[in-house]
Amino acid sequence: MTDSPLDLGPQARIVARLAETVSEEQLSAPTPCPDTPVRDLLGHLLHLSVAFRDAARKDLGATTDTSPDALAPDLPPGWREDLPKALDELADAWCDPTAWTGLTRAGGVDLPGEIAGAVAADELVIHGWDLSRALDLDYTPDLPALASAYGFLLAAAEDPDRGNGLFGPVIGVPPEAPLLDRAVGLSGRDPEWRA
Repeated sequence: MTDSPLDLGPQARIVARLAETVSEEQLSAPTPCPDTPVRDLLGHLLHLSVAFRDAARKDLGATTDTSPDALAPDLPPGWREDLPKALDELADAWCDPTAWTGLTRAGGVDLPGEIAGAVAADELVIHGWDLSRALDLDYTPDLPALASAYGFLLAAAEDPDRGNGLFGPVIGVPPEAPLLDRAVGLSGRDPEWRA
């Protein structure tokens, strides 16, 4: 067996550490995602962690078949325990090299394992940034996960079907800007956004 192309564990732990700092008062705070308070962003992170865990395992069903747009980002009462557990399980599932091969499904879309893994990295990096900005915390993503997310976003930037949901139109960022700022711009967010 060969090593998996990317270890999502470091980035998953960064997101978990950010989430554990959220106070009850901050749950209603705005995020860089329009009309998405911290509560909804955390709910989205919880749902996507389970979906991409199952996509890695090729355990296809309700969690992988449902479009993220179809789910209200419900944040259950036990989210403080559930989210770090789901993030750990996501990272563990993508440690298996077979997760990166063949076909799988996420968000109701069939896609190659390697693309699903890149999407998972992108979700963790960009939503980690969203959460850090909403909480006004420093953020240094895992560099390999950031590079993967940037590559995925760069390839997707010209896709006419990308829509205006959590990933809106590309925001222009100077080519000499830090890699994180360029990835954030490609995701449709303003790197200068502040709560």
